[in-house]
Amino acid sequence: MCANRGEEVSVIIRVRDEATTIVSCLELLHAQQPGERALEVIVVDCGSRDGTGELAAAHGARVLELAPGRFSFGRALNLGAANAAGELLVALSGHALPPDEGWIARLLEPFGDRRVACASGDRYDPEGAILTERVVQDAALARRRPEWGYSNAAGAFRASLWRRRPFRDDLPGCEDKEWAWYWLRRGYLCVIDPSLATRHDHTHDPLTAIFRRARREAAAYGSFLELAPYGARELARDWWCDLRWYRSAARARLSPRRAARLLGAYAGRRGR
Repeated sequence: MCANRGEEVSVIIRVRDEATTIVSCLELLHAQQPGERALEVIVVDCGSRDGTGELAAAHGARVLELAPGRFSFGRALNLGAANAAGELLVALSGHALPPDEGWIARLLEPFGDRRVACASGDRYDPEGAILTERVVQDAALARRRPEWGYSNAAGAFRASLWRRRPFRDDLPGCEDKEWAWYWLRRGYLCVIDPSLATRHDHTHDPLTAIFRRARREAAAYGSFLELAPYGARELARDWWCDLRWYRSAARARLSPRRAARLLGAYAGRRGR
């Protein structure tokens, strides 16, 4: 039986062909201990052909269907949020696995502060150093590093704010950053904490996937941020100077994955 609105937390999982991970994800969610709150799990299946939706339903999730031709990250989350009972909504990718049974409780804790619009985890700070403590992001911090911040891959947000302004469903990506940016500019806060990070790894993705993701995200940023011109000179500067997340300059400059990411961002900024 569902709890009354406000007593329940709703988890919205976006999936497409996630049969290899969805059962583990759901089992880890069922093991969560979110205090006195009931846990509702909604899976938005965007055209899976490997039985992901059936597996999710068999493991207790409510499954909603979104046709692949209508998919965007924002539209999938909006569909889940529109059908959710909770006042705090957790967004989760089907391959992002909670690290322990206390993850949701930690994720919800920052919302005791009414100024917090959203919260998620990250293992690195805006400069690429290992993150060791909580960061409370405001609009000033977001302006300095707009690509760093809230993530719907594994994060939580207020349903009351979502009802006032849903995620943009016309963006190819970065609907999470755009939504957070909207509320940060209105005085709200975003909490980023390393203890909220999930097992969510794209480091072994094919180079083409890394390129496409970077291109998609760069194009999305350009639709809601005023970005400086970005040409071949800026690309060369970033390749030579922006060494975040790498232990040495040589590793960074010789990394094909970093090259794919930079070239994708260049293509997205140039509209290619």
